[in-house]
Amino acid sequence: MPIVIASDIVNIKPWIDALKKTAPSVEVKNIESVTDRNVLEFVLAWNYPHGLFRNYPRLKTISSMGAGVDHIMNDRHLPEKVKVVRIIDPLLSQDMYEFTLAVIMDRIRSLMHYSDNQRSKIWKKRLYLRISDINVGIMGVGRIGNHIALQLQTAGFRVHGWKRVEGAAKTCKMYHGPGQLKDFLAVSDILVCLLPLTHETEGILNRKNLETLPQNAWVINLGRGGHVVDDDLIGLIDSGHLDGASLDVFRDEPLPTDHPFWSHPSIQITPHIASLPSPHSVAPQIIENYRRTLENKPLLNLVDRERGY
Repeated sequence: MPIVIASDIVNIKPWIDALKKTAPSVEVKNIESVTDRNVLEFVLAWNYPHGLFRNYPRLKTISSMGAGVDHIMNDRHLPEKVKVVRIIDPLLSQDMYEFTLAVIMDRIRSLMHYSDNQRSKIWKKRLYLRISDINVGIMGVGRIGNHIALQLQTAGFRVHGWKRVEGAAKTCKMYHGPGQLKDFLAVSDILVCLLPLTHETEGILNRKNLETLPQNAWVINLGRGGHVVDDDLIGLIDSGHLDGASLDVFRDEPLPTDHPFWSHPSIQITPHIASLPSPHSVAPQIIENYRRTLENKPLLNLVDRERGY
């Protein structure tokens, strides 16, 4: 049985090469080349057309090509018997930390402001913040969030985290559940959202919650675009309550050219590049789950379909 790739990624050759290098005997093919629907048991997927897998009777496992799985879980036609797994890669966690640190340092040293001044040929200094001045709140302390929290604390930041449900003790002061969300937000000078997108977290960065942040707070969204209520965020920046935001994810990607985020002077956007999976780094766990699928063994990094992550 082959590994079949169903993805909107234009060039899947690096994925095929990495999988073949890890397991030379395994056939890897694009879903467009599949003529017999009965051969499909394991799919590697990213942003495939929803409903695609309704007529593949032997499909057992869909593996995301990255850490996010909302593009799969939002498929209303996803067969109930199909299991979903995600990628967990230390490189992704480190990439996310490095991006988060870069954005925070840009913020506290006003580098975006100086870039604007350079274009206008304005020579004007402004006071800056120090690492020790900042309370960073991490919204979503899973594997990636925990890694970021630990590294930011090592760099000297005061860090606290929030999880939807209470779990084991982590590397920083933790808040849990809806009842502690307000207290968490109230002490977050910089808010970093890393949440998975679920029914519970859709629109969580709304006016009510964002107003709870301290005056002049900064929002960094690295989770999913669906977490942000766009008009609420813009309104609170324009009112002066928030200083601005750094956004790497959006409800519609690519971000439509007429979206107000593009031209807002206090919103920094990047095209969903905080972390990009390395095919060669993640190929071994994909191959392992492929083999476990064929042998009907427990899968690695299995997604709870009730929770959505």
